[in-house]
Amino acid sequence: MALENALRKAFPEPETPEYRQAPHNIEVEQALLGAVLVNNEAFYRVSDFLEPKHFFEPIHQQIFEVAASLIRAGKIASPVTIKTFIPAETDIAGLNPTQYLARLAAEATTIINSGDYGRTIYDLATRRDLIQIGQDMVNVAYDAPVELPPQTQIEDAERRLYELAESGQYDGGFMRFSEALKDAVDLAARAYQREGGLSGVASGFTDLDQLMGGLQRSDLIIIAGRPAMGKTALATNIAYAIASDYQGEPKADGSIETVSGGIVGFFSLEMSAEQLATRVMSEQAEIASSRIRRGEISKEEFSKIASVAQHMESVPLYIDDTGGISIAQLVARARRLKRQRGLDVMIVDYLQLLTGAKRAGDNRVQEVTEITTGLNALAKELNVPIIALSQLSRQVEARDDKRPQLADLRESGSIEQDADVVLFVFREEYYLKNKEPKPNSEEWFKWETEMKAAEGRAEIIIGKQRHGPTGTVKLSFESAYTRFGNLANADRLPERRP
Repeated sequence: MALENALRKAFPEPETPEYRQAPHNIEVEQALLGAVLVNNEAFYRVSDFLEPKHFFEPIHQQIFEVAASLIRAGKIASPVTIKTFIPAETDIAGLNPTQYLARLAAEATTIINSGDYGRTIYDLATRRDLIQIGQDMVNVAYDAPVELPPQTQIEDAERRLYELAESGQYDGGFMRFSEALKDAVDLAARAYQREGGLSGVASGFTDLDQLMGGLQRSDLIIIAGRPAMGKTALATNIAYAIASDYQGEPKADGSIETVSGGIVGFFSLEMSAEQLATRVMSEQAEIASSRIRRGEISKEEFSKIASVAQHMESVPLYIDDTGGISIAQLVARARRLKRQRGLDVMIVDYLQLLTGAKRAGDNRVQEVTEITTGLNALAKELNVPIIALSQLSRQVEARDDKRPQLADLRESGSIEQDADVVLFVFREEYYLKNKEPKPNSEEWFKWETEMKAAEGRAEIIIGKQRHGPTGTVKLSFESAYTRFGNLANADRLPERRP
């Protein structure tokens, strides 16, 4: 006996694990259903966010679904009308449907409390979904097939969590005009107080900002152009200008509020991060990137590069150079950056290199539509401007005037439809350089005059803008440094003395 007791102390029996039931509240579900049965107006207080699946008890799911169908059809949902849609032999805690529905109505809460009860039911359902996602993560991680890499599981878990976060809101719907008006006044006040008087993020190009009011939050901005027009150069110029101007102030809750510039996320699907950094370094140091890559630089120029690089290290510009990622992966990574580091502007270079979900029967047009719709929704969700670069079709080259038009957007009309702003990059110099006539001829002298007028010049054509005018902005362009810049405006020049 003594030996047995000693063994029990040395090797105690494992405790029976406590059974944990999923979060739920049957009484709240009964109270809400009773309120709906007594006064159908209670349904409209929860109908915009509550669905049958949010109820824990299956019979409650069935009752709510029948009641919702009747009310939406303009009929009365009551114990008498609902009982005909539930099998009479159904046993509900020892009661038949008629008795159970009558008891729900008799113990109903008031319509005033129905909204609070609905939110309680919704929150408990969200908690159950979180538990399910966690259990699935654990089970899949234990029994993952060889062909399923951990990164894929992480992205799937992120997707499910964010889908739950997006749907897990019950404060949407209509707002009073006074609330919208307050937001509009706040926007105007911020623009008034901000240097330059912009309501959005300053791009670094004065004339462009004046026409657009800066890059507006939640806008999808398309920068389109033919190859060699400088789309990527313009995007990197904007990205670095915003990131280098970043200033943040701590708020009372410990978070950082951006007061100038912004944190930039750059998805470079075409160029590597190193190539992108070399471009920015070339622009800032004013040394041709081709010379930097070949090592054709002097000691003084290397010192200049080192000095520029030291300043660039502190700039909040984040680059993801993963090629061929899907729109779902891009969305997951953008959300992660916003959560971990913050995000004020996002850039995608370029749109046609993204992939959509591969579904049988889908063509490229449908895939691009999915991509542009996804980017538009992401801009609204993260409340940041998203700049996406896009190629143009070859039909531009067939025209005498090669300035792009909205019809030239490649592969899908959804690009034009989903974009809030469409900017075209155009450089007449590029086309003139490729059609030089015979030297010293009459055509050559005419060509030379046109070439001098176009040299070092670029046009940004605003082809579409939902909240502002269209028009053309002229910029300078230094091809050696792939740098766009503001042109001197006669109105801004100092007055000349007579």
